[in-house]
Amino acid sequence: MNSQDNHHRLISLANISLEREGRQILNDVSMDVHAGDFIAITGPNGGGKTTLLRVMLRLLKPDSGKVVYYNDNGDRLRIGYLPQKNMIDSHFPITVREVVSSGLLGVKEMNKNEVSAYVDDTLTTVGMTEHQHQPIGVLSGGQLQRALLGRAIISNPDILVLDEPLSYIDKRFEARFYDIISDLKKSSTIVLVSHEMTTLAEMANRHFIVDHSLHECTAHHHYVRSECQ
Repeated sequence: MNSQDNHHRLISLANISLEREGRQILNDVSMDVHAGDFIAITGPNGGGKTTLLRVMLRLLKPDSGKVVYYNDNGDRLRIGYLPQKNMIDSHFPITVREVVSSGLLGVKEMNKNEVSAYVDDTLTTVGMTEHQHQPIGVLSGGQLQRALLGRAIISNPDILVLDEPLSYIDKRFEARFYDIISDLKKSSTIVLVSHEMTTLAEMANRHFIVDHSLHECTAHHHYVRSECQ
């Protein structure tokens, strides 16, 4: 495991293994996520990247190993999660504004005006104000991705988990996306999976390759394991 004495741990994964339909998805994976980290994860298709994130978020239970959450304040960790678009039921009857505001569920009590102000600001940030009253079923892939990004960031999360965030982002919004992430990394710990690592990798301080097992890479370019040190 990576050890950083000057940053306390937020999440620890210890000896995680998971098998599905006779196929090993994750094999004895261990890692720590520290406050202030920007972790970039890459690896081949089918290597277990999304599964690793879902285990980290406790959305999947591993066959063996454990996931531990820490918080020095004793409060529940606020986690923002941007899943892959194909995990979202776009036919569910909910508007963009409702999607974004759902990111405040479980956050400390806020009055109606405060909630409205947070939602307005977030819609502006992700460029979805003009679409806020539309049902998600009529959105383009890029618009839905921006709405889901808004849901993930609205609570100013302790940890922001992003699964292939660039997959459906409109090219015209891509530069704005980088600005949003650059700003968020000042206050949030970020764990990100993406095949398109060029710009995002430059923001990250830790790089991992997942191919059923986990390998932390110290090379500047980290697309294949042989390039790691």
